Amino acid sequence: MTEIYLDNSATTKPTKNVIKAINKTLKNNYGNPSSLHNKGLKAEKILKKTRKLIAEKLEVSSNEILFTSGGTEANNLALKGIAKSYKNRGKHLITTKIEHPAVLNVFNYLEKNGFEVSYLDVDENGLISLKELKNKITNNTILVSIMHVNNEIGSIQPIAKAGKIIKEENKLCFFHTDAVQSFGKIYLNPKKMNIDLLTISGHKIHGPKGVGALYFKDKIKLNPLILGGGQENNLRSGTENTSGISGFNAAVKKLPEFNQKSNFDEKINELKNYFLQKLKVNNDKLPEFKINNLLDNNGAPHIINLSFPELRGEVIVHSLEKEGIYISTGSACHSRKKEQNNTLKAINLSEKMLNGTIRISFSAYNNKKEIDYTIKKLIEQLDFLSI
Repeated sequence: MTEIYLDNSATTKPTKNVIKAINKTLKNNYGNPSSLHNKGLKAEKILKKTRKLIAEKLEVSSNEILFTSGGTEANNLALKGIAKSYKNRGKHLITTKIEHPAVLNVFNYLEKNGFEVSYLDVDENGLISLKELKNKITNNTILVSIMHVNNEIGSIQPIAKAGKIIKEENKLCFFHTDAVQSFGKIYLNPKKMNIDLLTISGHKIHGPKGVGALYFKDKIKLNPLILGGGQENNLRSGTENTSGISGFNAAVKKLPEFNQKSNFDEKINELKNYFLQKLKVNNDKLPEFKINNLLDNNGAPHIINLSFPELRGEVIVHSLEKEGIYISTGSACHSRKKEQNNTLKAINLSEKMLNGTIRISFSAYNNKKEIDYTIKKLIEQLDFLSI
């Protein structure tokens, strides 16, 4: 059976070079990076090389990159770390209503532990209001966290403008960005965007699961989540995942180069536009549907979110799975749970639209032939399900 993987916002398939790097490290460079002997030094060299490579991609310093077990831990360390380290400055925090659970649930936790949290609304396109952000910032605000690219509908927040406003309104306020969905797909420069802390993850860029990184601006003090042997400059104790970090390195090496003029992955964007074109051409063969994400430069190059009001998203997912096509109803963190998606509720989708939502997300390793097949099977399956 043909296998077509179009759930790249949930995770990506590790590439051959990533698997090779992991296997090589497990076989030859299995030493503890903290050990003084040659095996330890070789393992430590892998950490240094990867730290340097990620820093170069973000145009920051190597000492500002800290390895974690993934995006969730990096978000927790950034948010809890700032809140606890700087609570003497104030107890007001700001985030948005469409953050990933790895951010929203941390703010819920902090709210229950004495902090005041303001949750920014979004419009029907999933974009925040910069005016509302400006109005919410006070002298008591110590942290703002706004995701770069939404994992459900692909809305790209005006991060650079937000960062400028935050620093103008309160220069002591820290700005955190969850860039898990944007790193490697869209131009990122924390220094130019006034970002103090930024989260990335290996398994969203064809690297392994279980490894991520946090950029945190030099001189920032963070309360560690994990205590132990003092690895990662006493901020993340525990023997580093050397083989995972080696795979992370191999994945980052393959990422495209971006700048302010060429600021997104054009190959993935071309695939997305091709899929949308095929939808339009076959509109009369499909049941009623709504495209929930922005199709201009405010929309991510890799995500399409569709609602079929007369059908259920999970039924569509399983019907395509039988044809070897893998998509999702949305975030993998929501898909096995009964609660409704916070992003789709925030953009005011009707109950019918919300229940009939599917998410299709591309990678550079997809192709137009796969899209042609997917559209063909989507038409066939939706026709059958609509009977």
